[in-house]
Amino acid sequence: MSPARRRLRPGTVEGAYITMRGRRMVNLCSNDYLGMPPTPVPDSQMQSSSRLLSGSDPAHSDLERVLARHRSSQKALLFPTGYAANLGAIAALAGKGDTVLSDELNHASIIDACRLSGARVRVYRHNDAGSMARAARGARGRILAVTEGVFSMDGDSAPLAELAEESEKAGAALVLDDAHGDFAVGRGGGGTASLQKVSRRVGVHTGSLSKALGSFGGYAAMGAEAARTCVDSSRAFIYTTALPSSLALHALGRIRSDRGPYQARLADNSRYMARELGGLAGSRSHIIPVVVGGEREAARMSAMLEKQGVFAPPIRHPTVPRGRARIRISVTAWLSKDQVGECADAVRRAARSAGLL
Repeated sequence: MSPARRRLRPGTVEGAYITMRGRRMVNLCSNDYLGMPPTPVPDSQMQSSSRLLSGSDPAHSDLERVLARHRSSQKALLFPTGYAANLGAIAALAGKGDTVLSDELNHASIIDACRLSGARVRVYRHNDAGSMARAARGARGRILAVTEGVFSMDGDSAPLAELAEESEKAGAALVLDDAHGDFAVGRGGGGTASLQKVSRRVGVHTGSLSKALGSFGGYAAMGAEAARTCVDSSRAFIYTTALPSSLALHALGRIRSDRGPYQARLADNSRYMARELGGLAGSRSHIIPVVVGGEREAARMSAMLEKQGVFAPPIRHPTVPRGRARIRISVTAWLSKDQVGECADAVRRAARSAGLL
């Protein structure tokens, strides 16, 4: 089978491990960053309707108020997933005659949202505020400048203060997708904008409840008028079944719990993993790419890791550019210090076999 073909590999996840076909391996591809112990999901009848029909439950409103405060925003709206949050917010807030400035490495959900919006899209160089400023010249209509916080494949963070400054000069609203930074970094888990002290300069925050929180769902936080626009015209909000209220209550419980110890352990594990990998580590965050290059080579390196009891699938085109295939390591607080060290040793051995060392 060609290494470019994708295939499903069912596995059972439990804590730091994944079991596939009876084989238990350390899981290095989970986005459950904080590793909070499982908690019961409240039992309730499913909404089975959109929010604008009979699907809007008090639990949704409670969670939205908490998320708006979390993001220092006036309003928040729940979506079934983080993907839907990007699709719904961006496509509702920009349209024909408007302009979207988008980082070249933005997530597929942002790319799809830009296409769906019908706005003119100008792509700027990755994490380059100057490039974004040049892309904004002559922009028409409403202008959105969209970036990720912690980038999902490279693990680096956007220079938000610089991007905010250029956005303000251009009259653009800064849209931040912080799915991988939200609840994982920053004071109190406030995310990348909190860490960089620019939360109030972000016009629209989108995030995920299914990564660091280990729950499910997505959301967009924004000003009151923008939220009204989304309720009126966001197809991803209007024409879909509401997030089950049981999951909204589960996410609320996670947000209100003491997440500090888990965040501290995540930070410690991330630093240790990056230090042990040395020059192989493509970032110093909890997302650490080990760039291999060729797709077949990345697939072979992943297979070597599996033989050592470490599960880290290869990431290939079109998820990443051609020639930049990689092993994407997701560090979580599930991992013990010993497991981090052992996994780093396994990665180094596989890299040496692949000719990276």
